[in-house]
Amino acid sequence: MTKHVAVLMGGWSNERPVSLSSGAQCAAALRRAGYQVSEVDVGRDIANVLLELKPDVAFNALHGPFGESGMIQGVLELLQIPYTHSGVLASALAMDKHQAKTMLKAAGIPVTDHVIVSRPEAARSHVMAPPYVIKPIAEGSSFGVFIVKTGTSHPPQEILREDWNCGEEIMVERYIPGRELTCAVMGDVALGVTEIVTDLSFYNYEAKYAKGGSVHIIPAQLQPKIYDKVQKLSLAAHAALGCRGVTRCDFRFNDAAGPDGELVCLEINTQPGMTATSLVPEQAVHAGHSYEELVAWMVEDASCNR
Repeated sequence: MTKHVAVLMGGWSNERPVSLSSGAQCAAALRRAGYQVSEVDVGRDIANVLLELKPDVAFNALHGPFGESGMIQGVLELLQIPYTHSGVLASALAMDKHQAKTMLKAAGIPVTDHVIVSRPEAARSHVMAPPYVIKPIAEGSSFGVFIVKTGTSHPPQEILREDWNCGEEIMVERYIPGRELTCAVMGDVALGVTEIVTDLSFYNYEAKYAKGGSVHIIPAQLQPKIYDKVQKLSLAAHAALGCRGVTRCDFRFNDAAGPDGELVCLEINTQPGMTATSLVPEQAVHAGHSYEELVAWMVEDASCNR
């Protein structure tokens, strides 16, 4: 019997356009893989929609707070619909960057030093010596992220704008110069390590999604022991937060900091982008899995009580 998969996408977060793109491409690939697919643009009536659809599996292609924070996962648990990616607790922990870093540090995974302050406090004066990074605690796709460089006289005032919708508390963390690395985990296997290169100030929203915004180098040109360390830390982070399915761990590597450099984990993403040219599908292809095989694996891996 053909499985009926509801691909959940869209929603109302800042990352709605990215989610719609991920979801449409996942849905097309799942159809090519032989599944019956319903594409669902998620609204606040999602429970009623799913009760009517009665899918066998929910493929979570949502990005942003509602889709990644444990909320939709809780709905799916209540409805007893098996779903992809991580469960309620792991999703909630990973979405809250402060809690995630606390858990990762406790597991022996190197993270950056940080403080949590209010928006007015972050805008009033430097809360740590530049260079540092300002970012929301629970957003993705680099929304609301600012790099405060050495010699900057005052923090960015944009965080006080009236249309700011990235939360009232701000994370301020030490800036790590160097290279941007990322590694996906698929089940209990770390895929390849990618280096992300961009001419922009950092790997921001434009670098992630604009044509030509960044170049992905896979496999990253690293010393074998550093490459292996990124993979091991990605698996450790996945396990530390209790993640399931597919995740992606992001790192900064300062190869000028001593003989082995400084490698730190920035965050773990439980709902990584899933367009055909996104980082995780690229790494899956590098590991020998087609895009269709990747999304089919995710459907077959789906469950409740994750």
